[in-house]
Amino acid sequence: MSILGTMTWTLAAFFAFTLLGAAPLQAQTFPVSEHEFRVRNFRFLSGDTLPEVRIRYRTIGTPRKDAQGRISNAVLVLHGSSGDASQVLAASFTGPLLAPGQPLDAATHYLIFPDNIGNGGSTKPSDGLRARFPKYGYKDMVELQHRLVTQHLGIARLKLIIGISMGGMQAWLWGATHPDAMQALIPIAAMPTAIQGRNLLWRTILTQAIRNDPEWNQGNYTKQPSGFLSIMPMFDMLVQSPVRLGESLVTRERARSYLEEVIAETREEDDANNILYRFESSFDFDVEPDLARITAPLLTILFADDELNPPELGTMERVMARVKNGRMVLVPAGPQTEGHRTQVKSEVWREHVRAFLNELPQ
Repeated sequence: MSILGTMTWTLAAFFAFTLLGAAPLQAQTFPVSEHEFRVRNFRFLSGDTLPEVRIRYRTIGTPRKDAQGRISNAVLVLHGSSGDASQVLAASFTGPLLAPGQPLDAATHYLIFPDNIGNGGSTKPSDGLRARFPKYGYKDMVELQHRLVTQHLGIARLKLIIGISMGGMQAWLWGATHPDAMQALIPIAAMPTAIQGRNLLWRTILTQAIRNDPEWNQGNYTKQPSGFLSIMPMFDMLVQSPVRLGESLVTRERARSYLEEVIAETREEDDANNILYRFESSFDFDVEPDLARITAPLLTILFADDELNPPELGTMERVMARVKNGRMVLVPAGPQTEGHRTQVKSEVWREHVRAFLNELPQ
């Protein structure tokens, strides 16, 4: 294990993300350690290989062992497709869950926050291969996560896998492909079915916009393409609550400013090939045929105002009947919800997690 360093991450116990800003609340400090795991000669499901794949991961807490010498308090925390592990290290997610006495108290849990391949500090197209980077999917991501947990960290069975959006979809996939590898699963803002409807449409629009951008040049650009950037605010709009947007975007000037902010943030923080690979990686996902393989107790949390996973489709009522030990919570829309983005506001749904974990066999 290559340890890149240890830092102290100051996290607010609660941080309300809105377009209008956040109210300052009491901070909670957790020591975060940063590490790397390297996989040699990794073969993707596409058949392509890379001589080395680097996975950056961060940890909070200390591993504890049971009487048999096995790590028994490990929790894998998986981020969404629009970011890296910093998304689930954000104050709004971590503070309400990891503070003393909370469901994932950092004093008693060992929490692992990987950057998925293609994201953050892990190996990604912008490292140099650009469009020659191997095509990867969610199954490749889960395979690398599994190797990190079992081969590198020596954890035979996780206490919990919790993930948001893409990370929630990967939690579903873990349950189906490695059913004995965890005690429990909590996928948040994620359905186990193939992406469809509005969620599929915006991903297709975005990826086609990148591929059709003249500046993209088949992925071999020397400066970042800019034409596709006009699509990004649509994605941001879909992950927001219509009510929250209605409260903040009250003038044409504010709307134009909002669009400029989203485009500037995308231009500054990301790379077109990384974005393209990241969203196309979801097209291989469909756990529905394998739901019967999931045996671990599972709690899935969804939000009534989530326009990416609209409950009106009736999808979850259909699939949950096939999950042996599964239950679903649908959080109603309210003053504290922000559509799909409620996934990082753990104060909204923390008590559902507490009740679920308290019922698990100790």
